[in-house]
Amino acid sequence: MARWLAPLPVLVLLGLVALFAGYGLHHDPRVSPAALVGKPLPDLALKPLDGSGPPRSLRADLHGPAVVNLFASWCVPCAAEAPYLMALKARGVRIIGVAYKDDPAAAKAFLERNGQPYTEVLSDSDGRAGVELGISGVPESFMVGADGRVRSKRSGPLVEADVALVPAELTSTH
Repeated sequence: MARWLAPLPVLVLLGLVALFAGYGLHHDPRVSPAALVGKPLPDLALKPLDGSGPPRSLRADLHGPAVVNLFASWCVPCAAEAPYLMALKARGVRIIGVAYKDDPAAAKAFLERNGQPYTEVLSDSDGRAGVELGISGVPESFMVGADGRVRSKRSGPLVEADVALVPAELTSTH
């Protein structure tokens, strides 16, 4: 009986390796979960980045269509997407920034270096809003319609093609 038990841990380990290798080889890493698409944006209470005033309701602050963009000062792709956020701002798109797990002073310095495309900037210092939104990292952007429902989600930095694809509903010039 003891002879059968000795190789058991090795067999279990080999089975797990085969399972994870099979999943990893057939899983598309570009697929990002979009559980909120078609659903109302969660009603999250976040503090303004500048610390002025009490927490504000993200959903109530939308006031119509907007892009909600999560960023961080320590995020290199966030800096890369900054020109495209500025291009959206130039098109009249309302963008609400959420500094994710970031020090407010560092986030402010990041915005000074890379441009300030946001109508308002809120802070998610503990990451709870990120969990509620189902993000996998930063940057992530949510296109939210006038009805408060998420139209689409973009994981990763926005690129030039994304600027062209933002629906007219989100621009103030439509």
